[in-house]
Amino acid sequence: MPDFSVLAGQIRAWARELGFQQTGIAGIELPEDECRLLEWLQQQRHGEMKYMRRHGTLRSRPAELVPGTLRVISVRMDYWPDGARDAENSLQTKDRTYIARYALGRDYHKLMRSRLQKMAGRIEAEVGKFGYRAFTDSAPVLEKALARNAGLGWIGKHTNLINKNAGSWFFLGELFTDLPLPVDKPTRDHCGSCHACMDVCPTHAIVAPYQLDARRCIAYLTIEYKGSIPLEFRKPMGNRVFGCDDCQLFCPWNKFAQPTQEKDFKPRHGLDDAALVELFNWTEEEFQQRTEGSAIRRVGYECWLRNIAVALGNAPTSELVINALRGRKSHPSALVREHVTWSIGQHVCI
Repeated sequence: MPDFSVLAGQIRAWARELGFQQTGIAGIELPEDECRLLEWLQQQRHGEMKYMRRHGTLRSRPAELVPGTLRVISVRMDYWPDGARDAENSLQTKDRTYIARYALGRDYHKLMRSRLQKMAGRIEAEVGKFGYRAFTDSAPVLEKALARNAGLGWIGKHTNLINKNAGSWFFLGELFTDLPLPVDKPTRDHCGSCHACMDVCPTHAIVAPYQLDARRCIAYLTIEYKGSIPLEFRKPMGNRVFGCDDCQLFCPWNKFAQPTQEKDFKPRHGLDDAALVELFNWTEEEFQQRTEGSAIRRVGYECWLRNIAVALGNAPTSELVINALRGRKSHPSALVREHVTWSIGQHVCI
């Protein structure tokens, strides 16, 4: 029988060697988080993310998702892209594209899951065969609650995880295991009276401290939602075409964030400073080619054009912008045509 306290220390060392900035271990009981999840679903705040309701309490019960699970090893990996164009400046330059910082480089899912698999391999070499499953935002898991319980940070008023020494610009991953490892202490809340994230949210999606209505969130609207962007949110979207970082950009704790050392997370194809018109003119083939290995691909070409059309409606009026929009007026997609028509109307009388 291995000494599980010693093993826990070894796991942390292996995780650092594999590029994770921090590792913690949590138990599997999440009763309060489950109540909050069910209330959120009852209020319909998940919007059209039907999988949230379909999976239900499977998210908050790790041992039902992976039978035999006793502990969850939670890890975090920084992703703030060093050398990318200043994010606040990008938001203010309305003819340029704003893409959430996490999506500028390679898709993190495969990278982190591969590292977690390697960590599991090292554990197996030490203790023999054991039960485990690796996850990186790839299954119904309450990863922020588990990370909090593992001591990686607290869930802030914007509902993202915040680390006192590293801010919130990091990805999370989990290794569900049947090993009875010693658990870490949860991190206590350090948001205090601050409400900067609530004040800065363009669409007021943070409806109360620690409560997010996804239906109002630009990240949801530009990535998860496949329909017509509600009129009330089009102007507030500004030039954000994939995700939104405002609640993190203006969080005081992110002054402690460290740039990523992962080369794969560095911006690709100049997407940290691309002209809206340039991206709007991509063909579907170019979209598929230039988003290969990127989280952006999941939005699909049609919604990519929808999002950029809205951003062009919010851009400074110019002949270049108007001509780009008019060039898509007869697009085969009714969804694209509708948003193009709205955007043209922001510049000229139709």
